[in-house]
Amino acid sequence: MNERRMAELALVAVAAVWGLTFVMVKDAIELLPVMAFLAYRFLPAAALVALVFRRRLARLSRAGWAAGALMGLFLTAGYVLQTLGLEATSASNAGFITGLVVVITPLLGTLLWRDRVPAPAWAAAGVSALGLYLLTGGAGSDPTLRGDGLVLLCAFAFAAHILATGRAARNHDVGALLAVQLGVCGVFCLGVAAAMGDLEVPRGATVWSALLVTSLVASAIGFFVQTYAQRHAPPARTALILASEPAFAGLFGFALAGDRLSAMALVGAALIMAAIVAVELLPRLRPPRTVG
Repeated sequence: MNERRMAELALVAVAAVWGLTFVMVKDAIELLPVMAFLAYRFLPAAALVALVFRRRLARLSRAGWAAGALMGLFLTAGYVLQTLGLEATSASNAGFITGLVVVITPLLGTLLWRDRVPAPAWAAAGVSALGLYLLTGGAGSDPTLRGDGLVLLCAFAFAAHILATGRAARNHDVGALLAVQLGVCGVFCLGVAAAMGDLEVPRGATVWSALLVTSLVASAIGFFVQTYAQRHAPPARTALILASEPAFAGLFGFALAGDRLSAMALVGAALIMAAIVAVELLPRLRPPRTVG
């Protein structure tokens, strides 16, 4: 098996793990407070990445630390909103809505930095908006609407994180930036959990398996695998494979959590996936990838 094929298989595995985490996190936060879970997820990942990139982290400039901290704020907002949203919506919905970050990123770029957005990007945004409407039931009485709304805000936070990362990575080491942003996320969540009196020892296989997978596999190892794979797989191919994450979230939600989408919701999910894939297939629209 050649290196490109191995790289592509590794990317599929990463996308599958990221999709699986939606189900695992939803189950875990029923047993452990959200902020405590996030603290226990990101602090070990930050420590591992900081250990691996300790020399680059030591050389990181003050501007680099500031850039990493800003990225960490957006990353924290994204994961807090996503995890809180999972308390009130299904893993499948959360996966598809989070995937909208691919469509939102170029649109947010034009609002913040007046980046030029081609017409196909606006078309993809329109298709994904229709898909979102159908996926969430199109009615304010839908009991998952609060959760879906929080996850949609999470997608905007992740889009801002991607834009901030794209600018910071031009001037600073990516590994050092990753360590800083994961540390910011972990420390913030730990502080909030402590202030709320929610710190408790994780118990049970459900919680510990979710922490191990999300911290070590999805956050730390996933980043390394993606970096290795992108040395051998073409960027367009890489982006398209990683765009399968929402589909994996839907698949695992169906198989493991009993998620059942209505016919209308399935059409909405299909429209969202079509918009994501369309953006990923157009290099001019594709945002820079970051850790999942």
